[in-house]
Amino acid sequence: MYYSFTGKIVNIDKESVAIALPSGIAYELLVARTSDFAYEEEATVYVHEVFNENDHYLVGFKDKLEKEAFESLIEVKGIGPKTAIVALGATNPNDLMKAIAANNTTFLKKLPGIGPKAAAQIILDLKGRLADMGGGSKANPNQYDEVREGLKALGFKVKAIDDALASINEPGLSNEEVLRKALKKLK
Repeated sequence: MYYSFTGKIVNIDKESVAIALPSGIAYELLVARTSDFAYEEEATVYVHEVFNENDHYLVGFKDKLEKEAFESLIEVKGIGPKTAIVALGATNPNDLMKAIAANNTTFLKKLPGIGPKAAAQIILDLKGRLADMGGGSKANPNQYDEVREGLKALGFKVKAIDDALASINEPGLSNEEVLRKALKKLK
């Protein structure tokens, strides 16, 4: 099992980078955002090896927090490594953790490859871990869906509602507080 590689970035493709180690060996790594890396920069890239009956490849991360977020996501039922890396490419680990702590399924559903069932499963599986680390809240798990329905009843458009709710990732808010913040964003 690999932990990290330190070397020079020698190639950047659409969804991967290659890092050459001082030993002369170069590894290709699937990454969330190639923009996190610069050609010919010296870098330490944290690594997760995916090895199953259909695939064998390496996934690289700019920092340990992103690697931990990826490893947490792939433990969620129904989330595979490629879905997790694409989803992380659309956000960052801090915003992802805030959304999970706030039960914000609207935010999670906006990530590529994450639908309503996957968003609910992510919160179900990872919320307990966040609570164990002191980041969880005991808010209503359906809070954002309830606020969304209330805003739809007020006549707001679904896309505008989803955009507003996806930007509110504050654990511990009541339904009324989430509604108030969403209304401010919708005006």
